[in-house]
Amino acid sequence: MKRIAVTGGGGNIAYSLLFRLAKGELLGDEPIALHILEIPESLQKLEGVKMELDDCAFPLLKEVRIGTNPKEVFEGVDYAFLVGSKPRGPGMERSDLLKENAQIFVEQGKALNEAANRDVKVLVVGNPCNTNCLIAIHHAPNIPKKNFHAMTRLDQNRATALLAQKAGVDIVQVSHMTIWGNHSSTQVPDFIHAQIGGEPARDVIGDPMWFEEEFIPAVQNRGAAIIKARGASSAASAASAALDAMCSVINLPPEGLWDSSAVYTEGNPYSIDENLVFSFPCRSSNIVPDIEWNEFLANKIYETEQELIREREMVL
Repeated sequence: MKRIAVTGGGGNIAYSLLFRLAKGELLGDEPIALHILEIPESLQKLEGVKMELDDCAFPLLKEVRIGTNPKEVFEGVDYAFLVGSKPRGPGMERSDLLKENAQIFVEQGKALNEAANRDVKVLVVGNPCNTNCLIAIHHAPNIPKKNFHAMTRLDQNRATALLAQKAGVDIVQVSHMTIWGNHSSTQVPDFIHAQIGGEPARDVIGDPMWFEEEFIPAVQNRGAAIIKARGASSAASAASAALDAMCSVINLPPEGLWDSSAVYTEGNPYSIDENLVFSFPCRSSNIVPDIEWNEFLANKIYETEQELIREREMVL
């Protein structure tokens, strides 16, 4: 039986994620236990979520453990979705958000280090996820750094859908879509290497200005557009992307393909500054090398790298 931890268990993303995990969408027919973490103020809400999980009578779900102590909840877990984080409030600067979330991920990194399976796979979803992931890495020295990922799969999925819609093709025709850098408005959706039906996306769409003037800003600002439209941040799509992201960590994609994930930069093949969590094209936890950058990509990637360096300086 595999043990899966989910933090922020009373929140909307976790609510969309937990039932899909319990149904077996991550590990197939493998029996699982869910370990769900919340802050004390939301424990009653989490008890209601547990009741619903029980009421679904999922055959694969053998145990549901809930609590407010990270060390207790993370005991023996094989996979961890770190979803919970403090949201950005009115008038709050990004630096303030980083500092407040730092304490959460210091504590959770230490708890994973003490209690989790030594080969636990960790996906940080709570924003700002790249730097939150970096904090957790620094406080979990007994867990391989390559086991930590921050989620840029939602950005990849958004970009893939936009390309398919623009080209008027089925979503499965789009491949090699990479997000470089930070999960923020500086992220770099790489249309240069994206393919549609095995051909360069630029050739299929045939509108060079659309990529720079509409596509990139649309991907970068999609989260804000969803908040404006529905009055709340992405939940179901974030949960779906989290599931996609962890599946890609566990299972290699077909030969020649990759997915986007933000991973620790130590020894990376692109000369990105060491000691960051940066999104690359990845096959499981391995960065895909030898993808050439033109001047446009290189300049954009430099901007997102500098933002991550500034974030690191605020918290480490």
